[in-house]
Amino acid sequence: MQSSAQTAPVSKKTLWAGYVLGALPVLMLVFSSSMKLTKHATAVVGMDKLGYPESLLLGLGILELACTIIYIIPRTSVLGAILLTGYLGGAVTTHLRVGDPFSFVIIPVILGALAWGGLYLRDERLRALIPFRSQSV
Repeated sequence: MQSSAQTAPVSKKTLWAGYVLGALPVLMLVFSSSMKLTKHATAVVGMDKLGYPESLLLGLGILELACTIIYIIPRTSVLGAILLTGYLGGAVTTHLRVGDPFSFVIIPVILGALAWGGLYLRDERLRALIPFRSQSV
């Protein structure tokens, strides 16, 4: 199904830029979820530092991986981006709550921005929904 004529066809360069931008957060989130699912020592120490019990690792790892998989699937990528935004927002809040340095707080924000930016570049539906266009006078 074609969308409205408001969006111009995307170039191959733009499409590939969208895939690359979207792949960066996917790789980071898959790595992060695998650390949680395997209960890697770094993840266990991190949970303790953040004030969460180790028993939450499995659930958080499954949630993170599920949101990422939903983002990867083209038909559900917008829903995945919305879910990842919520997940990453929780990470921001957690880091702020414990007083982590700004660098810890900004990483989930950057991951979310990369996910949405990559999706925007490669998804015609999103560009139709949020059209960034110059104002002609």
